[in-house]
Amino acid sequence: MAIHLESSAFGHQERVPVRFTGDGPNLSPPLTWSGIPEKTMELALIVDDPDAPSPDPWVHWVIYGIPVGTAALPEGVPKKEELFEPAGARQGTNDFRRIGYSGPAPPRGHGTHRYFFKLYALDKKLELPVGVRKQRLLDAMSGHILGQAELIGTYSR
Repeated sequence: MAIHLESSAFGHQERVPVRFTGDGPNLSPPLTWSGIPEKTMELALIVDDPDAPSPDPWVHWVIYGIPVGTAALPEGVPKKEELFEPAGARQGTNDFRRIGYSGPAPPRGHGTHRYFFKLYALDKKLELPVGVRKQRLLDAMSGHILGQAELIGTYSR
């Protein structure tokens, strides 16, 4: 069974509502998932924009240490390093140099950008400190990914 990731705010390859962007309140969208592999020890989520005018995809969110029994992230996850809900989850630093979620905010007139929400099921607890960046998380996950799911949202200005 494959992992399935979705949001009640937008469908796969649909426009991200302003509420979840830099043009609105900049809240993280609600996410739900199912089909997590049996031997999963924790989950991690990365959101990035490969269409950004930068050498690498622009990172909007890094969250890890999500407990395996968790099946959703609510709208508006607090922008704190450590979370009480879901208990034990930690957030990293995005490319805006902020902790937590920072939504779509592509340059005006740059066309439609794609935002990849990638959920990873891991076979071990990573024990990473708060505030890590995407590459450090990817390095720690290497060889420990049991499965992953992807949800793509779009946005333009």
